Amino acid sequence: MHRTGRSLPASMLLSIRDRRMQKANAAAPERTGTTGTLVASYNVHKCIGIDRRFDPERTSRVIREIDPDVIALQEADNRFGDRDGLLDLSRLEHETGLVPVPIAANGKGHGWHGNVLLFKKGVVRDVHQIRLPGLEPRGAVVAEIDLDGNRTLRVIAAHLGLLRRSRSQQARVVLDIMNSADETPTLLLGDLNEWRLGNRSALNTLHVTFGPLPPAVPTFPSNMPLLALDRIMANRHGMISAVEAHDTPLSRVASDHLPLTAFVRL
Repeated sequence: MHRTGRSLPASMLLSIRDRRMQKANAAAPERTGTTGTLVASYNVHKCIGIDRRFDPERTSRVIREIDPDVIALQEADNRFGDRDGLLDLSRLEHETGLVPVPIAANGKGHGWHGNVLLFKKGVVRDVHQIRLPGLEPRGAVVAEIDLDGNRTLRVIAAHLGLLRRSRSQQARVVLDIMNSADETPTLLLGDLNEWRLGNRSALNTLHVTFGPLPPAVPTFPSNMPLLALDRIMANRHGMISAVEAHDTPLSRVASDHLPLTAFVRL
């Protein structure tokens, strides 16, 4: 029988092996010699840690640890009711310089279906809120940021669904966003909820524009990462480097996902 992808048990075994090899490194990863714009994706799990404590300040401390130039957050709003935003964004801006990409009024929430995109420097030229298909309410934020007057970066911040069929549909919508005549450097950041490889994977659909994909980095669950659910992808080969999980004592407990980071060179 032809196998199109690695099985879940095999992926778990490889992740456990890699985890053991890196276990001695308990501090934040060192990036000596790596340059560029630091980007990150972080599913904050509604600021509820693996200890089941709701602690938005702890979540903010993880973001301060990363100190990114651009970061996409998922699950930063309550899912039901008024969908209140859960972080103190004003304090976060004061402490890190990160400001949220503005979106249309959405009640008391920070973002669009829990997706929040924050950046330090530049001017937002264009923003779109995309409703993704599927049984669950999912969305994506698409922003074009003029970083320094002559470099524009498009960022798609997304959180795909738990159902395989929904993820495939949502991946096709993401590709539709890219079907334009321009060749703007573009990043896809987010929790794609996809561990499968091969023809049944939403990653196979995204490969058309965002391939070849960077190595999978396990980020879930945060206390023993086995699955590479979170991704940072680019539409240009060599645009991103040093894709790593931000694995620290604090990040292991603050959410059920570890943040994922990478450097971007335009």
